[in-house]
Amino acid sequence: MPEGDTVHQAARRLHTALAGHTVTRSDLRVPKLATVDLTGRTVLDVTPRGKHLLTRFEGGLTLHSHLRMDGSWKVYAPGERWGGGPGHQIRAILGNAERTAVGYRLPVLELLRTAEEDKAVGHLGPDLLGPDWDPEQALANLLVAPERALGEALLDQRNLAGIGNVYKSELGFLLGVTPWLPIGELPAETASRLPALAKKLLEANRDRPSRTTTGRDRAGQRLYVYGRASRPCLRCGTPIRLGEQGDGSRSRPTYWCPSCQQGPTP
Repeated sequence: MPEGDTVHQAARRLHTALAGHTVTRSDLRVPKLATVDLTGRTVLDVTPRGKHLLTRFEGGLTLHSHLRMDGSWKVYAPGERWGGGPGHQIRAILGNAERTAVGYRLPVLELLRTAEEDKAVGHLGPDLLGPDWDPEQALANLLVAPERALGEALLDQRNLAGIGNVYKSELGFLLGVTPWLPIGELPAETASRLPALAKKLLEANRDRPSRTTTGRDRAGQRLYVYGRASRPCLRCGTPIRLGEQGDGSRSRPTYWCPSCQQGPTP
C-alpha cells in the first residue's frame, strides 16, 4: 500500500524522468481528460504532497494524481516492455525522447491550474516529509477530537499527511498502545513523542526499497506487527493479533501485540 515514503520515491522517479523535458507523448485515459493534450509542454517538476503527486507543466498546469490502494506510476526506457499491468488499467502516459511514465490503476487523475492546487491538497495537514512539516500543529490537529481512536486519527490526512495503514499499526506498537485507544487518553509524554516518531519512521524509509521499522532486513522481521498475524511478537513472543478498524466508511486490517500494547481491542 503506497504511503508517504513510497509516494516520495515515486515522485523522485517521475521527476528524474520528466522534469526539464518536453512532452512528446500525452495520453490521459479518463473521460474528463480524454481530449487533453499536453504534448509540447515542458514538465517543470514532480512534487509529492502527503500521498498525492503533483506534476507541474509550463503554462501553469498541474496533473494531480493519487495512488490510493493499488495505483502506481512506472517509468520505462525506449523499447522497454511495459509491465505495470494490462493495458486496460493504464490511466496516463507521459513520454519524452528518453523516458515514458505510465500511470496504472490511478483512482484520481485531474488537471488543475497550478495556482489552484489547494483545491486538491489544501485540506491536508502538515506533510511528514515535506517542507511544511510542523510537529506542534500535527499534534494539535490529532488532539482536536480526543475521543477518536488513535488509528483513525493517524489515517486522517487532515491531521498530518503521509501515514497509511502500515505506519498506523507500527506506531501503535512503538508507542505501546492499541490503535483503538482514544487519542486523548495517550499519556502526555507519549503524545508529545508521536509526531517526531512518525517522521523518523518515514524518513528512515524514504530511500529504502524495502520498508522496515525494526531495523532488520530479514524477510518477516522488517515490521513489528503489520502483516504478522498469528506470528510471534519480535519483542515478547506473543502471537500478533489481527482485527478490523474503520471510521464507518471503510475498514482496514489492523495488527497489534496483546502483551506489548495496552488499550481497547475489537
